Amino acid sequence: MEQKYNTKQIIIYLLITFGLTYSIEIFLIRPMVGSADIAQAYFAQLLTAAVMFLPSVGALVTRLVTKEKLNKENLMISLRLKGNLKYYGLAWFGYVLLIILGAVLYFLIFPRQFDADMGYVKTLFEAQADSAGVTVSAEQIKITIIVQILMGIFLSPFLNFIPCFGEEWGWRGFLLPKMLKRFKVVPALLINGVIWGLWHAPLTMMGHNYGVGYRGFPFLGIFAMCLFCIVMGIILSYVTIKTGSCIPAVIGHGTLNGFAAVSIYFTSLQNPYNVFLGPAPTGLIGGAGFILLAIVLLYRLNKEEKQKNI
Repeated sequence: MEQKYNTKQIIIYLLITFGLTYSIEIFLIRPMVGSADIAQAYFAQLLTAAVMFLPSVGALVTRLVTKEKLNKENLMISLRLKGNLKYYGLAWFGYVLLIILGAVLYFLIFPRQFDADMGYVKTLFEAQADSAGVTVSAEQIKITIIVQILMGIFLSPFLNFIPCFGEEWGWRGFLLPKMLKRFKVVPALLINGVIWGLWHAPLTMMGHNYGVGYRGFPFLGIFAMCLFCIVMGIILSYVTIKTGSCIPAVIGHGTLNGFAAVSIYFTSLQNPYNVFLGPAPTGLIGGAGFILLAIVLLYRLNKEEKQKNI
């Protein structure tokens, strides 16, 4: 009976979460993407941010519909700092380090795509300043970039906490424990990653993360996003399993969202980067550190599960 109840919850959750997400993204956001109307473009951005809350909405509605009894353990929102600071550190500064290492590796392989003067992002800042009718100096742009980098390192987990909680309380706080009851740890985490990646599919088709018009569009982008979500999902699931809380995953997700684009600041205008390779962690080379870490953590979880079953 418990297995049947658990499976029912998973199905209801996925139907609600995907149904709401795909409906909003396809019928509301997609028609406004790329609109010359500033109000429409801004509203599309707001809706895209709001979609991050839908996994938690799906979890809450599923729990209400299935009359799940809530308690401290299954809510998975306690901080649980005692003895778990290393997992918080991994999700925060570990993510920062891996993003930097991935970017360094990418630029070592493709040195012509590196621009120490950050010409790419300076051009963007200048364009934004021109559209606002103001003039900014090169020194002002440099200071702004440095401030953004520091904010990405030290403040992104807090600035992005609420929207990332919207995702993580659904994926890691609700779906992950249900999947672990239904499957062994390896297939549970791999399936979770694919589900998370496919949840992004409409936005990926609109050019989010990988752009549009590339060879294999949009299927290559959706496939790449699924791989990325499998890798990130394993790491975020690991810290969730180890702490019994989704909060470290929220921290990691927030750091990723706030700092991942920093590597693009150093790309060259004359020699464009390959988005499927890097330098951001959504690329294979930019995300190499995350990939290796995910393999190690998945191996450890699998080993621990086997030892428990002996």
